[in-house]
Amino acid sequence: MKWKNEKQGKTALLLEGARRIGKSYIVEDFGKNEYKSYILVDFNDMEEELLNIFEHYLSNRDELFLRLSLHFGVKLYPRESLIIFDEVQQYPKARAAIKYLVQDGRFDYIETGSLISIKKNVTDIVIPSEEQRIEMFPMDFEEFLWALGDDMTMDFVRRQFERLEPLGPLHRKVMDYLRQYMIVGGMPQAVQTYIDTKDFDAVDETKRGILRLYRNDIGKYATKAETRVTSIFDEIPAQLQQHEKKFRLSALRSGARMRDYEEAFFWLDDACVVNLCYNTTAPNIGLRLNRQRTTLKCYFGDTGLLISHAFDERIIAKEQLYRKLMLNKLEINKGMLVENLVAQMLRVSGHKLYFYSNPDRKVAENRMEIDFLIPKPQLTNRHNISPIEVKSTNRYTITSLEKFRVKFAEQSTTPYVLHTSDVKMENGIVFLPLYMTPLL
Repeated sequence: MKWKNEKQGKTALLLEGARRIGKSYIVEDFGKNEYKSYILVDFNDMEEELLNIFEHYLSNRDELFLRLSLHFGVKLYPRESLIIFDEVQQYPKARAAIKYLVQDGRFDYIETGSLISIKKNVTDIVIPSEEQRIEMFPMDFEEFLWALGDDMTMDFVRRQFERLEPLGPLHRKVMDYLRQYMIVGGMPQAVQTYIDTKDFDAVDETKRGILRLYRNDIGKYATKAETRVTSIFDEIPAQLQQHEKKFRLSALRSGARMRDYEEAFFWLDDACVVNLCYNTTAPNIGLRLNRQRTTLKCYFGDTGLLISHAFDERIIAKEQLYRKLMLNKLEINKGMLVENLVAQMLRVSGHKLYFYSNPDRKVAENRMEIDFLIPKPQLTNRHNISPIEVKSTNRYTITSLEKFRVKFAEQSTTPYVLHTSDVKMENGIVFLPLYMTPLL
């Protein structure tokens, strides 16, 4: 709505996100509700007649609009109609033509897609500067609560966060909600299945269908990188199970180098299947400037999908894994799931993901691992970076966080520990329940 009202057709909107998060649904719904008419062109499933229209008339706007209107049986009204290019990465020429379509000024344009930056989808086209991007993610925790019919809890959580006061008796209830969210995830189809059935087995079946789609996409679109993309995709759960969670290429093959796998990581990131988290060598303003591209963590874009990806169907059924997760009685390392969930929530909140790692073997004071670093909203000359430690149990130490505060006293601001307990403050450290992560 902000784009429509402020831009008045002077830019196209590009909605970028993973497959099956509802991009097509939401833009078509927007077209129905906010315009006199709309046309949705699905480049993922183009019939020959429609393809011929674009091949022959893309540069002739009058003829293009006339033929599209006749093909879809939809009358187009100047400044009152929307044209949607769905999965636009499948037909890069249409994306390149956005510049001239926007300049024409008759209609509004929304594009949707993933894999919009990989080489094969941008070769020989000029990316239009008239494109305004919005990243779309799986449903966040608050949206999940809305789906369950609860539109009050997160407002109260937000109030307590702003006051830094505990939730008290309500804390356990919100943690139960968070475990449900972790298990189900934020893929709309999985959430709908959960609402309809309240059956975790049915939800798991839905999630596995999405994972099969992702795997098929790798085979279909990763071309020369297919083997490497698949090997990373399959290895993610095992890597997150490790204590440090840094992705070790040696697990893929002996002697593996980042230069050999960089394209594969980029493919998964561009497909919005994963959230990449890079090591930064110095926690200063502009974390990206000190990014170490060869050292990264690879989180799954949706924690619900990660659970289905990590565990065999027979294990889930036999061991009643979902029930144990809900009761917080799972014997495995829950840190993998909780840290992935925090990464997902930070990313959805608009943060790029960075961590700090120094394995110094000689000086103990330098040796530390900080799970995440985030900048404060308004940067100043000093004290800009908040270190974050994630804890999945009630018994833990914060040695690395304390070392970080001493070593980077000039650079660091409020340190946070995200844990399973309620809000508290001790020795200048703010301890927050995990469900407050989106508010940081």
